[in-house]
Amino acid sequence: MKQVKSLTVVGGGTAGLITALILKERSNLNVTLIYSSNIGIVGVGEGSTEHFADFMKFVGIRPSEIIQECDATFKAGVMFDNWIKNDKYLHAVQSPFNTRLGQYSSFYAKQISDNSNYIHAGFIEKNLIQKNAININTNPPTNQYHFNTFKLNEFLKKIAIKRGINVFDDDITDVTLDKNGYIETVIGIKKTYTSDFYIDATGFKRILMNKLNVKWNSFNKYLKLNSAITFQTKDEDNYNYWTLAKAMNSGWRFKIPTWGRHGNGYIYDNNFITADEAKLEVEKEIGYEVEIGKTFQFDPGALENVWSKNCVAVGLSGCFFEPLEATSIGLTIQQSFLLMHRIQNYDNNVIKDYNNSFNAMVENIRDFIVLHYLTKRNDTEFWKNILKTEIPESLKYNLEKWKTKIPIPEDFKNSSTYVMFSDANFLVVMKGLNLFNKSAISKEYSFLSNNLKNHTEDLIKNAKSLDIKTETINHKEIINIIRKLDFGEQ
Repeated sequence: MKQVKSLTVVGGGTAGLITALILKERSNLNVTLIYSSNIGIVGVGEGSTEHFADFMKFVGIRPSEIIQECDATFKAGVMFDNWIKNDKYLHAVQSPFNTRLGQYSSFYAKQISDNSNYIHAGFIEKNLIQKNAININTNPPTNQYHFNTFKLNEFLKKIAIKRGINVFDDDITDVTLDKNGYIETVIGIKKTYTSDFYIDATGFKRILMNKLNVKWNSFNKYLKLNSAITFQTKDEDNYNYWTLAKAMNSGWRFKIPTWGRHGNGYIYDNNFITADEAKLEVEKEIGYEVEIGKTFQFDPGALENVWSKNCVAVGLSGCFFEPLEATSIGLTIQQSFLLMHRIQNYDNNVIKDYNNSFNAMVENIRDFIVLHYLTKRNDTEFWKNILKTEIPESLKYNLEKWKTKIPIPEDFKNSSTYVMFSDANFLVVMKGLNLFNKSAISKEYSFLSNNLKNHTEDLIKNAKSLDIKTETINHKEIINIIRKLDFGEQ
């Protein structure tokens, strides 16, 4: 067994800071974090999944702090616009409507059978904003957020220093290995860092993992987007409770509301459009010129072994997907929770189990993102090409099952708490894309007992009664109220 008493995180972006905070909280290791003020961050991860609320609770960060310190707004899900031509759907998994009877999500099955949408954008907006801003820390309206990534990083860095993490601003110039191939030191311009264990959070550079010669497995035969531009747009009178993901001619664009501005990007396939052409397409749609912040290319995929020797890669170092479902931050949180139980005493079996679990998490994300592209759009060369894209065998296998029945938790490989997307997530997207056979699902639903059908009808009545509420507060207004309130020392 390898004993770990000290840990060095190389990279001070969101992934490195989150990992450092989780591991410090759980194991009270001697943690050092190295960031470089000379290196910028990608800055597109301005939205979270519900896993961010788990992270906040674990390390003791209150919702009011995220609102006040990070220009955050509330997020309920992702609005997919124009993925089916001239139509839209909201990916939001709402309690109590995702209640399972056994493993069966009867509420969603009933929606498919009736071709109805009881949970829609108006419902989400009208009911989330009934919440009292004063009770934000005990009863927040959502467990997801949009935020200014740059301010989030500065806030997390401040928390890290308060928690006793040693934070250094330095530029790494070399990494040395011992005779067994383990990382021995990380050499910076200012000093040399030595620890028992290392975290590679250096983004696409993968400074530590490249030294360990870990192979990158590309998913580009399944996921065709490979480039992005990012830009900001002006503030507006109100903020949506969701991330906009709107299909474009050669990919899709996102729009994320944060206090004072919107973060935006166009994720595209550079075989069909250039960065300049993507900019022009955006400007034609929104009606004014934008200033591009970053332009970059990427290869979707993951390391073959995200834990190698005495090093684990997190964030963009270990895995990268297009930001369609805000998976980067969520995956970092999940893999850090997975790591915190295993890091202090480990051997080769622990490493193998960790890598197997991580690979299952990655496969789950890959399949979920591929699912979004199973649309019949064929109005541009890009969308025609998407129709010919290979589907992973794991997703293909499940889709065959789901021709006649809705997904259940048991359908998912290694469906532990660490896998990000469950049957409810797949259900909502498949319904949005009209992938279910309505008559088959109706027949499956008809097999329920009258007692279970009555229970489902009660859920629907509850949804409809909530939906008629009209006393609401503007999302921007409630954020403004929270920003001005004094919640005591934070």
